[in-house]
Amino acid sequence: MTNKDFNARKGFIFSRHVPEEISHFDRIFDVFKDLLTHTSGDIEEAFEWLDVLDKEYDIFTDEYSLQDFEEDLKKRGYIKEEDDSKDGNSGTGKGKNILTAKLEAALREYALDQIFGKLKKSGAGNHRTTKTGVGDERDGENRSFQYGDDLSTVNMTESLKNAQINNGISDLRLTEDDLIVEETKHKAQMSTVLMIDISHSMVLYGEDRITPAKKVAMALVELINRKYPKDSIDIIVFGNEAWPIKIKDLPYLKVGPYHTNTVAGLELAMDILRRKRNTNKQIFMITDGKPSCIQLPSGEFYMNSNGLDEMIVSQCLNRAAQARKLKIPITTFMIAQDPYLRKFVEAFTAQNKGKAFLTGLSGLGQMIFEDYEKNRIKRI
Repeated sequence: MTNKDFNARKGFIFSRHVPEEISHFDRIFDVFKDLLTHTSGDIEEAFEWLDVLDKEYDIFTDEYSLQDFEEDLKKRGYIKEEDDSKDGNSGTGKGKNILTAKLEAALREYALDQIFGKLKKSGAGNHRTTKTGVGDERDGENRSFQYGDDLSTVNMTESLKNAQINNGISDLRLTEDDLIVEETKHKAQMSTVLMIDISHSMVLYGEDRITPAKKVAMALVELINRKYPKDSIDIIVFGNEAWPIKIKDLPYLKVGPYHTNTVAGLELAMDILRRKRNTNKQIFMITDGKPSCIQLPSGEFYMNSNGLDEMIVSQCLNRAAQARKLKIPITTFMIAQDPYLRKFVEAFTAQNKGKAFLTGLSGLGQMIFEDYEKNRIKRI
């Protein structure tokens, strides 16, 4: 019998593997999404970079040009033209290209795939506790029914099997002694605030630290939306002051001519978390510099970039201790090796009983995600 006959009898059908060809659009779209993150959502600047890359690497062809790519972006609903008449000018009815909500979502998905690999959307949260009883996640372990157990947890298949064994098929009846229940575990919800430093040092010395921070924020949002839809995440940025930003604004985030007011960021983060009803709360802080600014009761800013200022540091440590009393752990991710930063974070972490990581820019995302996962499965 030949291999062909054998395969036919077994029902196998073999054919030559033809690799799936990636379209011109999809190949360039990934590059474009990366460029958009670097340019803080400036489409025209991203197009300029594509043109530069094309001159160097021939990413476009005679059959598919930059203009074709731009048209495809519009046809697929990723970009649209902003009507310049909205600015109060007579206008031409045409304006610059802007991102649509579809492209903002695609950027978050791309960031997640880059940092944390491919994930499938799941149902409501996966966070577990050791408290057994009526929960919303099946544990897979069975036990005999006990008085007070919720009947919704009865495993009917196992219970009927017990009834058959105990009473026989001819006299099949289900008694309390036959009932088997399936253990469940409660899934806790997590409220997270991600603080992002947008002080000027995040782009100093030719090192782009803000782009990886943005990617982490977008990826973390996408992770929660897919795997833990009952969880909440709030994003705040801090420079001289601190303020919340909307998820849709993440791609456009830029640094400013700011100092680092860590106190303002922590106060806002704790204020947000106080309003959350669930038990599990945490703060992630991404920073590349020591605190160098606080706002005085008069409203004026006190700033000192030289070394560790005792007054500024003491206020930060007070906030760390306050968060500890509120049972809010703070995990600090240092993306620089400034000795003053490390000294401050040591004292800060000791006050909060939190955690701190010194990480390079390339590993920032994975470290945050690993910590998020570990915090979620913390036993309560």
